Amino acid sequence: MFDPVIAPSGTLLGLLQRGRGDGTLHALTAPRAEALAALNHCVLHDPRHDWQVENRSLYYARLYLDLHGELDAIEAHLFDPEDVLDDEESRTGLALAVLGHLASYGRRDALDLLRRYASTGSNWAWALDELALRDDDAGLRALAAPVLARFTTDAEGEAELAAAVRDAFEPRPWRLWAEDPRESIATRVRAAQETGCFDRWQRQMRPTGPRPGWSVRAVFEWAQQGVERGAALHVPAARCLVAVAGPEDRPEILQAAKDGTDGARCTALRYLADSNDADALNLIEAAVADGTSTVVEAAVDAFERMRSIAAVDRARGWARRPDALGAAAGRMLACRGGTNDSELVLAALREAVRGEGPDAPTLWTLVDGTGRLGIVCAAPVLRHVYRETASSHLRGRAARALAATDPSFATGFAVECLWDCEETTRELAARHAETGDARVVEQLRRLAADPAEEAEVQTAVRSRIGPDTAAM
Repeated sequence: MFDPVIAPSGTLLGLLQRGRGDGTLHALTAPRAEALAALNHCVLHDPRHDWQVENRSLYYARLYLDLHGELDAIEAHLFDPEDVLDDEESRTGLALAVLGHLASYGRRDALDLLRRYASTGSNWAWALDELALRDDDAGLRALAAPVLARFTTDAEGEAELAAAVRDAFEPRPWRLWAEDPRESIATRVRAAQETGCFDRWQRQMRPTGPRPGWSVRAVFEWAQQGVERGAALHVPAARCLVAVAGPEDRPEILQAAKDGTDGARCTALRYLADSNDADALNLIEAAVADGTSTVVEAAVDAFERMRSIAAVDRARGWARRPDALGAAAGRMLACRGGTNDSELVLAALREAVRGEGPDAPTLWTLVDGTGRLGIVCAAPVLRHVYRETASSHLRGRAARALAATDPSFATGFAVECLWDCEETTRELAARHAETGDARVVEQLRRLAADPAEEAEVQTAVRSRIGPDTAAM
């Protein structure tokens, strides 16, 4: 999947792509045709950089309800001939999830589309999972025949069926079909269920990797084998060293950390850092200076895991370095530094935004640390990150940091956060948004009454609303 193209944050499309609360508020005041066009673009061209963790489906479904939006564009997308050529979940997953929420709100057209797609579409398993949560038993039983028809009755087809049953996110349809009165359906599904259980048992009985009695050298060799086939095994290998290494093995481990193969060096650095070895920090600094990119990444990661006072002190000396270790030092101070480190954390935050932009991975930790340390003068940078980042998770972290650093948060960003796509951000807003704004009171009532809303959000809402549903 290609990285999505995100429109500027000041446009309606850009706001909706980011899942910002202002996206909904602007869409409701824009011409309906324009708002629906932007909404359809988002649903049909998933704007998330990480579609597996960022939320958008409920956010878009609620906007379809508010705009009384038709589903013609989603239907055309799902049943386009491209669906046969491109069966990646990312092409249709967001649209199917939106339909699932709409079905739970009582939209019959959304339920019918999910049923049709589960019968004929490439991403049928996702549609079936959505239906498993929303459809009745009769509707699911009607899908048994078309779904099973996807699998041939030869050995290969039955193996594919067993894998589909074993890996199903929602087991309800398969359990219904295992009890289907049609013997041809029930027999196949029960056999697939039994095969799936046997497959899991076999995998558990054939563990791979280190065995009791391995030497330090054997662990290093195993880690290097992982590097050679593109699998990073230094983390589990370091855990193995904890079990097999004794005091007499320290010289060998130190030597590996200095000039071993990539697999051995990464493993040794991780092991020494986790055990707070006296030489770990110097070896990490040396690895960053002369190691390969694989070693540098492992060394930096090992350093960031350290919890010792010595590591924090060293971070203060490294924080202004213009390399990966300097960036890691800034993140360590953000996590474990004190208020006297605020200047260094703020400098790291500004440098990250200036050098890498509002979506830099390092910002996640730095933004959290800015809020933890209560760095009030960081508010302008945090507002910039909030507005511009394409990551709804990072925006939520920026909002949390603003709640701790920006006195205007309650009457500013907290208001729009009540409509945000991330439930944790809505929860934060429910606790902070100033109820003098009539829009806040109305939205709090809506969230309190919405059965699709997360329990944590509704708990926060109830803390702001009295028994008579009047905001306190």
